[in-house]
Amino acid sequence: MAQSIAAPAAPAPRGSLWRQYSALTKPRVVQLIVFCALIGMLLAEPGWPRWGLVALASAGIWLVAAAAAAFNCLVEQEIDRRMARTAWRPTAKGELSTRQALLFSSVLCAAGCALLALAVNPLTMWLTLATFVGYAIVYTVVLKPLTPQNIVIGGASGAMPPVLGWAAMTGEVGGEAMILCLIIFLWTPPHFWALALYRVEDYRRAGLPMLPVTHGADFTKLQVLLYTVVLFAATLLPWVFQFSGLVYLAAAVVLGAMFVGYAFKLWRDYSDALARQTFRFSIWHLSLLFAALLLDHYLSPWLFGAN
Repeated sequence: MAQSIAAPAAPAPRGSLWRQYSALTKPRVVQLIVFCALIGMLLAEPGWPRWGLVALASAGIWLVAAAAAAFNCLVEQEIDRRMARTAWRPTAKGELSTRQALLFSSVLCAAGCALLALAVNPLTMWLTLATFVGYAIVYTVVLKPLTPQNIVIGGASGAMPPVLGWAAMTGEVGGEAMILCLIIFLWTPPHFWALALYRVEDYRRAGLPMLPVTHGADFTKLQVLLYTVVLFAATLLPWVFQFSGLVYLAAAVVLGAMFVGYAFKLWRDYSDALARQTFRFSIWHLSLLFAALLLDHYLSPWLFGAN
């Protein structure tokens, strides 16, 4: 699903079959996906949410996201073998066969869709399934090997988790959820391009047309800076449209300024170490931004009377 939402992966030691299957699900990536969906769920209701529904929706979204991650590992096993960052994956090492990975992905996707359709609502199931198709098929199979704008276009599927969470609680797609979707959509390119800058030889060896490979480092660094500036502006929209308060606004300004600062330093004085720091900070940026939005949701009415 949301490969637009990617955390650094650590190699899993060769071990049990369970560990190998677990590695296919990209646990850190899926954890961030479910976290963003959870934010959508909690923001969709004014008071404390229906925790049973939250648990069921989170489980269903986790299953489909994990299925998408496993399908990605299956499709990209040859590419993964040529990249130091991904050569450890069980499909790349031949520890799990194509049939095993495909069956695993199919079972997870079917179970997740069934859970969402029966225990949550059909809209959430269809949106989650569409997100699976957008990431696993449109992004992984079509866009990623075809165009350097793969991250930008494919980022739409990765930006969907808050919309899924919102739909799970309300049965509809709210404007507030679409603003959160926009924030993740704009966050995705600088997040991934920072990674691609210091992993450029990996991508070149794999034959993937990532932006630093096709347009060079200077152009990519400028794009990272421009996107972080636009992202900074977009993160203020929850406050502009009055569904967040001063707690979130303060966090958005501080985190946005820090991200722009990293991007500016990257543009002016590049190093692989700085690109790695920028990539890692981008994960903290999104996580803390959404955590601040959630904190504001519950604290602002108590501190200030209303948002």
